[in-house]
Amino acid sequence: MSDDYIFEGETPAEAPRDNNPPLSISDLSFALKRTLEDRFGHVRLRGEISKVNRHASGHVYLTLKDDKSALDGVVWKGAVRGLGVQPETGLEVIVTGKITSYPARSSYQIVIESMEAAGAGALLAQLERLKTRLREEGLFDPARKQPLPAFPATIGVITSPTGAVIRDILHRIADRWPCRVLVWPVVVQGDAAPGQVSAAIRGFDALDGSGPVPRPDLLIVARGGGSVEDLWCFNDEGLARTVAAARIPIISAVGHETDTTLIDFVSDRRAPTPTGAAEIATPVLAELRFAVADLDQRLNRAATRGLQDRRTRLMAVARGLPARPDDLTALAQQRLDHAASRLGAALHRNAAVHERRLAALGGRFGRGLLDRAVERRADRLAATATRLSPPMRRRLDRAEDRLTGLARALNSLNPLTPKPGFARIDDAEGRMIASAAALSPGQAVRLVFPDGARGARIDGADAAAPAASPPSRTAKPRAAPPGQGDLF
Repeated sequence: MSDDYIFEGETPAEAPRDNNPPLSISDLSFALKRTLEDRFGHVRLRGEISKVNRHASGHVYLTLKDDKSALDGVVWKGAVRGLGVQPETGLEVIVTGKITSYPARSSYQIVIESMEAAGAGALLAQLERLKTRLREEGLFDPARKQPLPAFPATIGVITSPTGAVIRDILHRIADRWPCRVLVWPVVVQGDAAPGQVSAAIRGFDALDGSGPVPRPDLLIVARGGGSVEDLWCFNDEGLARTVAAARIPIISAVGHETDTTLIDFVSDRRAPTPTGAAEIATPVLAELRFAVADLDQRLNRAATRGLQDRRTRLMAVARGLPARPDDLTALAQQRLDHAASRLGAALHRNAAVHERRLAALGGRFGRGLLDRAVERRADRLAATATRLSPPMRRRLDRAEDRLTGLARALNSLNPLTPKPGFARIDDAEGRMIASAAALSPGQAVRLVFPDGARGARIDGADAAAPAASPPSRTAKPRAAPPGQGDLF
C-alpha cells in the first residue's frame, strides 16, 4: 500500500514513465498474423474434411480435423478449379498451404493452395459417393443406353496418340473390319485429362457429316492400365455427365479388365481392354462373307427342293385329270346352254309379272285421287278465306289481280304460243332455234304460227331486201300468176 497522498492545495508530483506501452487489439492481431505467416509459410497437413461451405463468391470454406483437433481452412476462388480433388464432407485429404490468422475473429486458419486424396481408401470412398448420386439420377439406367451399330463405317477413337493402345486398336480394326478410323489425341492422365476427353466427345458429337470429316458411328474412349491414381481422371463427374449426354454410342476401354472407372457405368458399353473395345465395335468381315455364302447355298438348296416338291405334286394331280381338257368343261358348258335357252322366256315372264303389279298399283293413283285432294285443299282455303278480315281480303284481291296480270303478260311472251304476225322456228327434232347462227344452208326447219305450222328449208341467202324504188306513175301493177299463194 502506498503512503503517497495528495492533500488539498498541493501539486502532485510527475508520474514515472512505463517501459511497456499498451498495444491496440489490431496491432496485436496483425503482429500474430505476421508471426504465423513467417513461421508457417508453407505446410502440408493431413486430415478429414467437414463442414464444406461453397460461398456465392466462389470461395470454399471448410474444416480439417483429426481425432483430437480441428482447423479452419479456405480455398480462394482462383485455386478451386486447380485442386486435385474437390472438397467433400468425410473425404480424407492432404492439403498444402500457409497458416494465417483471421483478426476479426481472433482465429487462425490455413489458406489451401493444393489438395489431394490421402490414399486409395479415401479415393474409393469419394468415388462410391459420386456413383450413388449419379445412380439415383438415372445415369446408370440400362434403358437409356444406346445400341451399338452392327456395321460401323467410321469409328472415332479418343486416346493418347503416343502409346501402344492406339496401335493395338488400329491393328485389330484393320484385321477384322477395314473401315475409317478418326483419332482425337488427348492426354489420358492428370488434371487436364477430363477436360480434353470431354471436349473430344463434344467435338465428335457436333459433327453433322456434311463437311470433309465424317460423323463417327461409334466412339471408343481408351487408355492402358495403371494405378487408381493414374485412372482417377476417368472418375471425373463432368466427364461422366458428358459421356452420358453424348448422342453417339460410346465404348469405354480404360485400364485392364479388373479396373473400373466411373465412365464404365455411364457409357453404352464397357470393354475389358482397348483391344476388346475394337472387337466389340467391329464384326469379322471373313465371318460375314462365310455366313453370306452359306445363306446363299441354303437359299439355292431350298429353292431347288421347293421346285422339285411342286413338280412332284403337279404330276400327282395331273394323273387324276382326264386325257382331254374339253372333258373338264363339257358338263358346265351343257348347263350353261340349258340356262341360256330358258333365260329369254324367264325374262318375258318376269316383265309380265311386274307389268301386272304396275297396273294394279297404277289404278289407285288416277286423276280422281288428285282432284279430290285439290278439292279438299280448295274447301279448306275457302273456309279460311271466309274468316279473313276485310283489310286482309282486300290485300288478297289486289294480290290476285296482280298475279292475273303477270300471268297474262307471261302468256303473251310465251314462245310456245306465237302471237299473230310472229312465228317460231323449230329444227327437225322440234327444238326451238333462237339465233341465225344456229341455221345452216339447206337445213329443214318448221315454222309454227298461231293457227298452224308449215315446213321450210333455209336457202342461205342474205335476208336483207334491196331498197324499194319509188312507184312508177305509168306502170301498172302486174297481176300475180294464177294459182300462186304467199310464201307461207
